[in-house]
Amino acid sequence: MIVWRRWIFPLLMVVIFGAVAAALVKLAFFPEASDAAVTPSAGISESVVAVERGEVVNALSLTGTVARDESFPLRSEIDGVVTTVHVGEGQAVAAGQVLFTIKQNDPVRSIDVKAPEAGDVGELAVVKGQPTSVGGELATLTPARFHVLSTVEPVQLYRLLNAPSEASVTIQGGPAPFVCTGLKVQVAEDGTTSVRCAIPGDQVVFAGLQATLDITVGTVQDVLVVPTTAVRGGAGSGVVWVDAGDGSDAEEREVTLGVGDGTIVEVTGGLEEGEQIRQFVPGLAATTEPVCYDDGMGGEYCEEQGWSW
Repeated sequence: MIVWRRWIFPLLMVVIFGAVAAALVKLAFFPEASDAAVTPSAGISESVVAVERGEVVNALSLTGTVARDESFPLRSEIDGVVTTVHVGEGQAVAAGQVLFTIKQNDPVRSIDVKAPEAGDVGELAVVKGQPTSVGGELATLTPARFHVLSTVEPVQLYRLLNAPSEASVTIQGGPAPFVCTGLKVQVAEDGTTSVRCAIPGDQVVFAGLQATLDITVGTVQDVLVVPTTAVRGGAGSGVVWVDAGDGSDAEEREVTLGVGDGTIVEVTGGLEEGEQIRQFVPGLAATTEPVCYDDGMGGEYCEEQGWSW
């Protein structure tokens, strides 16, 4: 037993640990040839779609707000002196109601200034006994008219080209959907774009109500259509990339466009039914100029920017 403990067991442990160490060295520094030769074999293929026939409905549903029409000034059309003020600030008046009486100088006579339409009298600019002249402001009038105003993204203006003059208005908790008229697109001085239409006078509404404005610009059926993602452009004309299917480079081709709904667009010229086109517009490589940042220690680090798809 002494011989086994002193010599045989220690020798066996040395042999075992040596075999383990040799195996680890082989795995670390001498991998199998089949493992070292593994390389990715998957490729990236361009998605293509066929030019097909379909229906396009260019309809927008916009969230808007009911608002009172803007105030406007009431101006004197004669030279004279105000003899009577018949209304007060904030007073509601009817169309044709007398607001002021002015004594004309030449020829001498009294003239009644009447409300051109129903509304609320705003700030009075004159008092009894005050001289007036042609064009002078007498007061402001906020008409008893309302409209729906909806803010839209500027890019939506292309879809509103040739928009109709009417739209459907739905007010939650209000009357049944009704038609508003005088639809127009307007751009404010700050660049804000919006759509506005007038609410009929027989509709009972209140300023501040939330409304939905549904606009149907156009509908076409049985026409050639392609995804909007395949077209560079969109307002009447654009460019697509036709794929021959033989591995060659795609052909860049100009097309004419019609009605679009934001997802698909009508093609009125430049393509034939069944042709294959790239589903996505080839991207342009972004700038590779490095962008640098302060590293917080008096220096900076830079990283390259840019990608393509």
